[in-house]
Amino acid sequence: MAKVGAQRAAILTGKSKSTIQRAMNGGKLSFELDQNKRRVIDVSELERVFGIKQQTPDAPAQIETREITDAVEKERMKMQIRMLEQQLMVSDERLTDLTDQRDKWEKQASQILITSQYSQKQAEELRAQIKEREDRVRQRRLQNAQVQKAQSRNSTKTAKPMGAGAKKLDEKMKKLKAENENTADYSNSVFRFWKRAKS
Repeated sequence: MAKVGAQRAAILTGKSKSTIQRAMNGGKLSFELDQNKRRVIDVSELERVFGIKQQTPDAPAQIETREITDAVEKERMKMQIRMLEQQLMVSDERLTDLTDQRDKWEKQASQILITSQYSQKQAEELRAQIKEREDRVRQRRLQNAQVQKAQSRNSTKTAKPMGAGAKKLDEKMKKLKAENENTADYSNSVFRFWKRAKS
């Protein structure tokens, strides 16, 4: 009788291919090697061990349909794998862009923080300078007030009636002042005289 391979034997018996192979490996189902060193099974042996399943007229069509379905499924899975790979690539690119943007923002934030700290330091220094100037102005005002108060006291003391000693001192001062004025007038006269003489 005809000899068939494991795949065809599975179809004839209605068993799975792995069941046929286990039966051959376990010695339950005898087989031979063809010229291509493939294991083949006599149909009578299949009928003895498993029995032959009645084949319906549409069995070949079912087999072809199954093969087409398997091929379509494989192609669909390949397309899905390619789509997932593309999505992964796009995700990697987006992640790289986001990482670059994050680094850029962190750098900008650091620069702004440094500038803010520097500006704050300048503001503190300016406030310190203003306070120092205000303190100086306040001290000067206080000193001026003290001087004015002292002058006011001295004026009040001077306005009081002078004693005999004070009167003598005042007369001497007036005399010295008059002498100084006379000396100045004499110097001016001499200067004018020599100027006329030279002309």
